[in-house]
Amino acid sequence: MRLLISISSTFLIAFTLLIGIVSASWAYLFVVNDGKIYVITDERVAPNHIGPSIGKVTKYSDSEGTYSGNFSNRYPKGTKYYEIIGIEINDAIAIKENEMLYVKATYGGEYAGDRYNWSDDLPYVLIVLIVGLLTSYFIKKRLRQRDTKDAKVQ
Repeated sequence: MRLLISISSTFLIAFTLLIGIVSASWAYLFVVNDGKIYVITDERVAPNHIGPSIGKVTKYSDSEGTYSGNFSNRYPKGTKYYEIIGIEINDAIAIKENEMLYVKATYGGEYAGDRYNWSDDLPYVLIVLIVGLLTSYFIKKRLRQRDTKDAKVQ
């Protein structure tokens, strides 16, 4: 029983160290639209250069992490994105800050946050599997010892 407690404690400590809570701030302000990241600039876009709406923020967070959907680390959920007349969507978009103020955001590449990589979770799955197997082994061993002891008593 002591061995089981020792092994369980060791795995619990290792698991806690592996997970660790990491909090950092973003390198820059951005929005994500349809899997593309757009870096927010200080450049204003005149309302008469605004085309149709192309999306909106579906998730906001100011904590660094991996998020999916039309995510932003600057604008709240519901903030709309627009085409800029005369500029390709793959080059830049406009973000509505208020009724008469639109800010330009330039294309910065594909957003990796939408892609799920199962190998990121592999260490945790292996740890849970090992702890489960060890627990099962020691429970079965304990039951066999008890059955053997009961058989000798009879």
